[in-house]
Amino acid sequence: MFNVFIFILGVAIGSFLNVLIDRLVDEETIMGRSHCDHCKKTLEPLDLIPIVSFVFLRGKCRYCHTKLSWQYPVIEFLTGIIFVGIMNNSLILIPNSLFHLSIACVFIVIFVADLKKHIIPDEMQIALFVTVFFLKVFQGMTVVGFGYALIEGMIVMTPILFLYLLTKGRGMGFGDVKLALNIGFFVGIKAGLISLYIAFITGAIVGAVMLLTKRKKMKSKIAFGPFIILGVVIMILFKDQIFPIILQIYGL
Repeated sequence: MFNVFIFILGVAIGSFLNVLIDRLVDEETIMGRSHCDHCKKTLEPLDLIPIVSFVFLRGKCRYCHTKLSWQYPVIEFLTGIIFVGIMNNSLILIPNSLFHLSIACVFIVIFVADLKKHIIPDEMQIALFVTVFFLKVFQGMTVVGFGYALIEGMIVMTPILFLYLLTKGRGMGFGDVKLALNIGFFVGIKAGLISLYIAFITGAIVGAVMLLTKRKKMKSKIAFGPFIILGVVIMILFKDQIFPIILQIYGL
């Protein structure tokens, strides 16, 4: 029953994350009532039940019958699964879990928003920094430790900042620079730089596949934020396996 409750909670929060994704990238207020993006009709409570409404309405708006994006049920379902996974991690204490749940929510919004519109909302950057800050305070971070964590963040940010300046913003967005700073502040120098390394490798592979399948052209933009998120998540989940491999390859 605990897992069912956590899953339902995650699904409900996933519904709110969809609102953030849609509205923050368009600089809309998140306080107004939900409406259909096509006919602008205000949605009723029965239209807003996570996953259930999408299935019941067969993926269409009740009023204009326009097809709805699969983003909504997918994000809701995945958020529920992620919540269950985090809360069932026996290595994480309950207070820590609340911080990790918040970070996971921010990661989801950043991932999808950048994938859709090539925008990483500043609100999410701030939310990530503040959440990580309070997590570190809860774990006993001192003023000196805070300064050191900031320096780590700036070091991890440096490669992305260099690419941003070198390409004048065409090869890398400033949102990626700020995200790299946040990631370094969160996981430290070594894990942060390896996260970027993984991001570049996965980004290159995906980019090559998209070019070969002609889904993208050489001058097409590919969002890098999702790959940074993917890189840091892989590091968090598999760091004990990844560190020895990196040490063996590069002698770090």
